[in-house]
Parts: sequence; C-alpha cells; structure tokens
Amino acid sequence: MADAQRKRIWGWYFFDWATQPFYTLGLTFVFGPYFAAVSLAYFLELDPDQDAARAASQSLWFWGQTLSGLFIAFTAPLIGAYADSTGRRMPWIWAFSLVYVLFSWAIWYLYPDASTLILVLISFNLALIAAEFLLIFVNAILPSLGNQDEIGRISGTGAALGYWGGVLSLFLMLLLLAENESGKTLAGMDPLFGLDADAREGTRSVGPFIALWFVVFMIPFFAWVREKPVPNRQGGIGQAIGDLKQSLRGAYRRKSLFNFLLSSMFYRDALNALYSAGGVYATLVLGWSIIQIGVFGIVGAVTAAIVTQVGGMFDSRFGPRPVIRACVWVLIAVSLIIVGMSRESLFGLIAFAPGSGVPDIVFYLCGASIGGAGGALYSASRSMMVRHTHPERPTEAFGLFALSGKATSFLAPFSIGLVTALSGSAQLGYIPVILLFLVGLLLLRWVHPEGDRKQWSATEIPAP
Repeated sequence: MADAQRKRIWGWYFFDWATQPFYTLGLTFVFGPYFAAVSLAYFLELDPDQDAARAASQSLWFWGQTLSGLFIAFTAPLIGAYADSTGRRMPWIWAFSLVYVLFSWAIWYLYPDASTLILVLISFNLALIAAEFLLIFVNAILPSLGNQDEIGRISGTGAALGYWGGVLSLFLMLLLLAENESGKTLAGMDPLFGLDADAREGTRSVGPFIALWFVVFMIPFFAWVREKPVPNRQGGIGQAIGDLKQSLRGAYRRKSLFNFLLSSMFYRDALNALYSAGGVYATLVLGWSIIQIGVFGIVGAVTAAIVTQVGGMFDSRFGPRPVIRACVWVLIAVSLIIVGMSRESLFGLIAFAPGSGVPDIVFYLCGASIGGAGGALYSASRSMMVRHTHPERPTEAFGLFALSGKATSFLAPFSIGLVTALSGSAQLGYIPVILLFLVGLLLLRWVHPEGDRKQWSATEIPAP
C-alpha cells in the first residue's frame, strides 16, 4: 500500500477518535446524566412527585432529540446529493466542524439552577446535528479506502479506535474534572484549573473539553485526507434535487438496498435511544452519581473498542449481515432487562434487598453489552452500506443512509417520551425500543449478504 493511501486511511481513522467524546461524554455518560439531574431538580420544584418529575425530565431529553432527528432526516439526503453534484465534500466538513465546535463548547453554560436549561438543550442538539452531518461526508470517503474485502476491517478499526478515544477522554474527564457529590474528582482532588465544584464547573467543562479534543485530533484528518481530483461540475440545488429523486426511485427498485435502509432505520433508531438513555436511566432509576456513570461508561467503551475490532474481523471473513444479526439479538436481550429492572426487583419476580448492589452489577453488564454490540453494529452497518453504494455518488448514498438512520429518529425518542409520560415509569418507557429492534431484524431477512454491487455491470450502474 502506498504511503499516501496509508496516511489517508489513518487520517480517516482519526475522525472517529476526534468525534467519539461527543457521544461518550456528551450524549451518554457526563452531559446527559448532568442534564437529567438539573432538569429533575427543576421539575421537582414544580411538582414534588418523584415519578412525575423523572418522567418529565426523561421526556424533555428525548423531545430535543426528536426535533434534531427530524431536521437531519429531511435535509441529509439533499445535502449529500448537492455535495456529489458539485464534486466537493471538504468545504462541508470544514463548515460543520465549525458549527460542532461552537455548540459543543456551549454545553458549559448549563448552570445548576436550570436557568439556561432550554437554551443549552438547543445548543447540544445543534452540535448533534453537526456531528451527524460530518458522519455523512466522512463515511462517504470509506468506499475509496479499500476493496470490498478490506472495507469491513477498515470500518471496524476506525470505529474501535474511536471507542478507545472515548475511553481515554472519559477517564481524563473523571480523573481530573468531573466532580462527585463531595466536590472531588475520581482521583480525590478538586477539579483542575480552579473550577468551582459547587457550581458544577468541573462537569460543565465537558463542553469545552469535547470541542478542544475535536480541534486537536482532527488535524491528522485535514492534513492527510484529500479529495480525489474530479472534473469541475456546475451542479446546483436543481440538479441535486433531480439526482436525489432519481436515487430514491432507484433505491425503491433495488430490493436489497431498500430493505437494508428500512432495517437499519429501525435498529439504528433503537440503538441510538439506548446510547442516549444509558446515563439518564442510571440517574433517574438507579440514582447513580456522575462518577459511577463515568466508570460505567469506561466499562462500556472498553468493551466497545474490543468487540468492534473483533466484529470488523468477522465482517471481513463472513460479511456484515451475520454481525448485524448477532448484535441486534444481544441488544434486544439488554432492552428486556432495562424494562424489567429497578432498585427493588427484576421483572417483579426476583426481589432485591434494600441497598443491594445486584442492580448495579446487572446494569454494568448491560452497559458492556450495549457498548460491544452497538460498536460492532455501527461498523458492520456502514460496511454493508458500502456494498450498496454507487462508486461515483458515495456522499449521496451515505446521505440516504443518514436518512434511514434519521427518518424515524424521532420515533424512538417520541415513543419513549410518550410511553414514559403515559405510564409514569422511566423503565416501561423503553418497551418501544424492543419493538424497533424486532422490526429491523425481520427486514434484514431480505438484505442480500453481498449487497447489490456485484449485480451491476461495469458500464451500467444504477443510481443509488
């Protein structure tokens, strides 16, 4: 392999390393639980009913993601089509990187008194939108990094490296910055830089931490990843819309692609709900502190890094579809446990003694399973998408992939929020997640293991 291509692959790997802290620290293990704690205290002031306050807090968190998911679903395919029509992707990566850094930093402004609760929720979801758009353009580079036999391994290695970045960033955050109830970090020290523990500045610094991590570790990406030269194109919005319409019609005619997009639409929606819910569930149902949730995150991220790497090897050997199936079954089992477990019992059948550590141990195992299965599922899914990707329009294809991941992205948060509000139970709110996984698993039956690229001739390749 030429040095330039090797450096290009490593630059692409660094994107996962640079962005993973947003999901690990922001969405799941630090900011998410902190947001839940602040909003819970706010709702308790309005209504002292604990169950009602927990349900309202969880619902607010998911309503924000519902709106951001809808925005991504409606705009991602068009932006991807426009980028392919003009032949330019890197300017979009620069632009969304700027949006990501600014709004990630804004997480700092969530004060403990909840005075900025809604503004920071909006900022967080704008950063989430930027992160998801970045994924579209960076994933579109994947097909050019190797042949079909190599893509699974490359995808798995990149995702695994990202999870190791998540592990390191979470460890540093807990050790040096995020404070527990006593005002000390995991190392038993005050937060660095004179941050005020009473004002939760150590935990709030997760925003600047995420932003600065991205700025530093995207340097290899921008230094080593270059767009391949393409002829100057005069594509505009009109051409992009026309290309997108053709692609959507083509996707409907291609049975394997169509069913894969539908399948991933449901199981990725369910997985994202589990990612987003982990820390919130631990805060509201189990009463964990930020430090406990952080350790839980380290366990899950380490498992994710290891299993994702192994999953990439299985993908290269057996293809992505068996990997996807196995991961979805694991996640269904975990979801069942989440629905049935509380501090008092498991499914109402196995009672726990007051103060028992069994629920904590069980949830640690659930976190490890979510991390491992979720990481391998993400890697195998983008590998499967490569097997359905038009070689000349990869950004548009991954725009459709983003659409399938976001077209119903409002569904899991909305369903969880609705069932939580109606049942008044944070646990029962996760029942819709199980149903989404099952639908995704069913639709996977009609996805060809090799995708549909091998059916195309060299001279006639249908639009995606």
